[in-house]
Amino acid sequence: MKHIHVVAAVIHDSHGRIFATQRGYGRWKDYWEFPGGKIEEGETPEEALKREIREELETDIEIEHLIDTIEYDYPDFHLSMRCYSCHILSGQLTLKEHEAARWLTKEQLTSLNWLPADISLINGISKRVDK
Repeated sequence: MKHIHVVAAVIHDSHGRIFATQRGYGRWKDYWEFPGGKIEEGETPEEALKREIREELETDIEIEHLIDTIEYDYPDFHLSMRCYSCHILSGQLTLKEHEAARWLTKEQLTSLNWLPADISLINGISKRVDK
């Protein structure tokens, strides 16, 4: 089975809200996720996350800490997703690849239709995100 390594940003604001994005393409179109993407050869996970957020959202982030690494088996591949707590340094979170986005309180996170790999992160996020 193919093994894919990705990173995801759990971006929070000063009010404790968390940024979620809705996929606008592919098999999982319309599902919600934390923004991020694949780690390219030669990149650290942190470098990959900063690059992906800059490319997808035209925003620079500061990575605070690793929240969790999610391991999930999709039908066609195994996903290893390193999830980081982050905040915005600069930029306006401009959607380049996503269909929609929302700022959510921790209590609102379960109200969306999330990608399967993201669900286990959401179940414990209120205990793991600092703000």
